[in-house]
Amino acid sequence: MTHAPPAASGLLSRALADARSPRVPRTVPYLPERAFPWDGPGLHPAGAGGGVDLDRVLRLSLAAPRNSGGRLRPAASAGGLHPVRAHLLVGPGCSLPPGRYAYDPRAHRAHPRGRAPADAPPGVVVVLTVTAARTVAHYGHRAWPLLLLDAGHAAAAVALAAAPGDVRVSLDVDGEELAAAAGLPCAAEWKRRIEPELPLAAVWLPSVKGPIPSTARLTAWTALPSTVAPLPQPGVGNNAPPRELAAARHLLTYLAAGTDPTWHPAARPAPVTDETLRTRRSAPPSDLAHPPAPDLLARVLATAEGARPDGPDWAAAVGGDAPGLFTTAGLLASGDARPTLAHWAAGQRWIGTAGAVLVAHGCPADAPPSLIRGSHLAAGYAAGVAQAHATALGLRSRPIGSWLQADLGAALGDAPGHDWIVHGLALAGPADPPLPAPPPLPGKEERP
Repeated sequence: MTHAPPAASGLLSRALADARSPRVPRTVPYLPERAFPWDGPGLHPAGAGGGVDLDRVLRLSLAAPRNSGGRLRPAASAGGLHPVRAHLLVGPGCSLPPGRYAYDPRAHRAHPRGRAPADAPPGVVVVLTVTAARTVAHYGHRAWPLLLLDAGHAAAAVALAAAPGDVRVSLDVDGEELAAAAGLPCAAEWKRRIEPELPLAAVWLPSVKGPIPSTARLTAWTALPSTVAPLPQPGVGNNAPPRELAAARHLLTYLAAGTDPTWHPAARPAPVTDETLRTRRSAPPSDLAHPPAPDLLARVLATAEGARPDGPDWAAAVGGDAPGLFTTAGLLASGDARPTLAHWAAGQRWIGTAGAVLVAHGCPADAPPSLIRGSHLAAGYAAGVAQAHATALGLRSRPIGSWLQADLGAALGDAPGHDWIVHGLALAGPADPPLPAPPPLPGKEERP
């Protein structure tokens, strides 16, 4: 990873401190979603080929569910804004012909954006980008960490849908390399009437078994020129973007700088099925007060810890007769941490009575860019996998993205500034069934 110049490093640390501060974002009008910017006839992902079934993978991960009125609900997203887009780099052995595609999740169509290189690796690379405007409009200076979390959730959704199989996920691939591979303009080249898409992560689904050199996933694609440009979008003006939006885009572009990517294997927890992925939903806060069974909680916590070994640590806060903060290794602290977590999570009071709360923590205040990016992407990814596992076990769940002044290390007596909460997942078990009504007394009329 390239070392940050002092000025850029200072800007990043100030932006991280600001995102974690109690400063309230400015109230702005709701920003509607803009039209899909890629033109041309879309192809159904089922296609006529075999190998990687992109129809199935995309329906289980990124597509708007049928009969949902076009609403995107496949993976968690801060504010339900769903800023993540997908570009498909399709090689041999897939249900779509080889080529570059932009995926429209509402129409469930892949829009061709150019040919594939002759030496394209078998399978498909899914390049995940984010558009920042709507999230910034809603969350202001707190938006850019949430965009990283959203991208991590989307990467988990794709990886879970593709598994079981030899799936690989990269959360540290260089943003400019991803943009070149997907045929997208680099950050400075987007036109003012088109909202930039900022690449952050990639998922690789090979169509053949056996070792493939790590450089082969993207290298062949980066040599191709971009052949199809995005359309101008109504509502994107010619003026310079507001300061917070420009800052978020700058920070995400800076964080995406990297060197050689690492590709980690992805696994689907054993109980998770395709039906699990079709039915997973974030539960409303009112449905999250019942404690999950301890053994099920332990299983979901272990999944969160193991989903990304390169990511932040995880702990679980529980109340009841033996309140405490636990890891898979044992008790981290005694006492009920949930009221404090509710205060730290932008004052979401319901968290104080949630059945259990998993928290991802780490990412010091002076963390380098690679750690900030990796911590948030990996936390979103792990929460996405853990939420699917919880669903398969019959538990209800809800991700928690906004954390303010949540210095967990300092609260536990360690040095301040070294161990911050970056993400969370509330869990609850099913409510106890109602007790059966007593039998009617003899001679009395039975009433409903």
